[in-house]
Amino acid sequence: MPVSWLWSESVLMNRSFLWLLFISNLAGTIYGYIWYGDQLAYTLDNHPLWRIVFVPDSPTASLFFTFVLLFFLFPPKVETRGYLLLRSIVEALAVVTLVKYGVWAVTMNAAQGAQGDPLNWQNWMLIASHTAMAVEGLLYVRFMRFGRTAAALAFGWILLNDTIDYTFEVYPWLPRVLSDNIEAVRNFTVGLSAASFLVTLLALVHKRSLPLGTYRHPNAKV
Repeated sequence: MPVSWLWSESVLMNRSFLWLLFISNLAGTIYGYIWYGDQLAYTLDNHPLWRIVFVPDSPTASLFFTFVLLFFLFPPKVETRGYLLLRSIVEALAVVTLVKYGVWAVTMNAAQGAQGDPLNWQNWMLIASHTAMAVEGLLYVRFMRFGRTAAALAFGWILLNDTIDYTFEVYPWLPRVLSDNIEAVRNFTVGLSAASFLVTLLALVHKRSLPLGTYRHPNAKV
């Protein structure tokens, strides 16, 4: 059995596997919001209410993908234009944010270790889970409906998030060893936003070049 079978349609779109991913992503999303609990409370106490939306990054990304899995598990009998619009936007947000925040968290944990702060089991858990986030986002692009316009809207969202984060200091709390590298972290984060958008566009190009017989939905005009 070839290794490529592991990311074939028969595996990735199997309902049992989709349910497993749904449960895993839902649990990870809940854990992620709990992880941000102290920062969310601090933000509520020290910032205008509207900034709270921009605080939790990774759990919001996995939340988008959790909804994508619901689209796969419960396709409607009739796909209205409103449904396709909503689905396209959520899918684009899922892929762009999964790639960005998956890579971002892995990099921040690696930087922590490189600065001499030993990594514990939580760091390794975050590295593994966020690597999985980035990978699952790209693996499922070929089953999604969104196109370049929706990807551009998602790119605009993460750039807005970056702007709010580093203008009003609501970026994710960093390990102490990185506290004197905020400017470098900001520059890396913005650059990663652009890179995530480009990777998503490349994934869409690859999707269109898949051989006949490979599962793919027609893109929505979004």
